[in-house]
Amino acid sequence: MPDHPTPATAPGDELLATCWSSAGDAASDRVDLRSPIPLRERVEAAAAAGFTGFGLLSADLPAAVARYGLPGIRTLLADHGIVHLELEGIPDWWDDGPRRAASDRVRTLMLEAAEALGARHLKVTPDGEDRPWDRGLWAARFAELAAQAEGVGARLGIEFFPWSNIGSLAEALRLVEDAGHAAGGVVIDAWHVARAGTPVSDLASVPLHRIVGVELDDADEHVVGTLFEDTVHRRRYCGEGSFDLPGMVAALRATGWDGPWGVEILSDEHRALPVRSALDRAARTARAVIAPAR
Repeated sequence: MPDHPTPATAPGDELLATCWSSAGDAASDRVDLRSPIPLRERVEAAAAAGFTGFGLLSADLPAAVARYGLPGIRTLLADHGIVHLELEGIPDWWDDGPRRAASDRVRTLMLEAAEALGARHLKVTPDGEDRPWDRGLWAARFAELAAQAEGVGARLGIEFFPWSNIGSLAEALRLVEDAGHAAGGVVIDAWHVARAGTPVSDLASVPLHRIVGVELDDADEHVVGTLFEDTVHRRRYCGEGSFDLPGMVAALRATGWDGPWGVEILSDEHRALPVRSALDRAARTARAVIAPAR
């Protein structure tokens, strides 16, 4: 059981620690994406900070399964009050080329885990290299994966990146609508919303049934380096940067969103902290943002 009981949280006020927020000294611009922190320590830290949701990256899943087995992971999460699970990362999910075999191995593992663990949703990302792409093929591949996610009791969300082939909320919604599967939707990250120049008011018009997840974070007014470098190394805790997070939260609540608020902090500062301190600060600052928007 957690060292500190998870506080009772009303629907619409729950927090989900996304995979990078609890990963410690790990980053998405490294060859090895795995977290050096054991899963139990990460889950205990998330529960102690009051998170009722937890994110796990596909790169960290094999070691966790080897250590605990899927039933053991499910028990670990349940024992610590984690009721929302996000599984993230199927590389090249759109591909038909030589990378498809490796992608399919990850896909199989993620779908098996989603079913065994009762995952809320799977999260995938666009092509960060922004190579030429076939929109119709991508829609078909997304629909295929959404159907597979639905088949194991989960949903599928795509997160847009401003430097990718799907660089805006509008582009992500277009892909989802083209795919046309009820289990498909978007993951809306405040960082990508702000850096893509999306008006906060646009969030209020997103169809609720297309919102799979929401992620909160902050950043300085000006980008340092490339967008990718800025997002990996220099995010800020909620309310400590330049974003209109209360406005974003209010707009998303206007859609009817009452799911968990993901908290995704990627920064050199965050990675240097002990995981309990890092998650406590991430949760505390996120709550300060969502509470006034009530």
